[in-house]
Amino acid sequence: MLNIALGYGFCLLTALIVITGDYLLKVAADGDMALNSRHVIAGGLLYASSAIMWYFAMRYMTLAQAGVVFSMLTLLALCAIGYYAFGERFYLREYAGVGCALAAMVLLVRVT
Repeated sequence: MLNIALGYGFCLLTALIVITGDYLLKVAADGDMALNSRHVIAGGLLYASSAIMWYFAMRYMTLAQAGVVFSMLTLLALCAIGYYAFGERFYLREYAGVGCALAAMVLLVRVT
């Protein structure tokens, strides 16, 4: 059970790092910033550093479990950021996608 908790924790850290990078890249894209702007460079560095957390997540979970957990956490966070920070709207398709991601995570959880 501890392994699963550690795996989820590292997936969460990975997702937070990637989400922060995504946010910075979205700000840069919306602001027509150059590829050498500090937002783009910081976003790229965050993506690169997330690989370290991803390595640790995969030590405690199967690749399928880690992939689904990471995807679900990233999906939920990016939906919230898109809605609150950028005023993006949700439609039935987005709600269905989030529901499927949550269902996939439940189906892949292995408690040993």
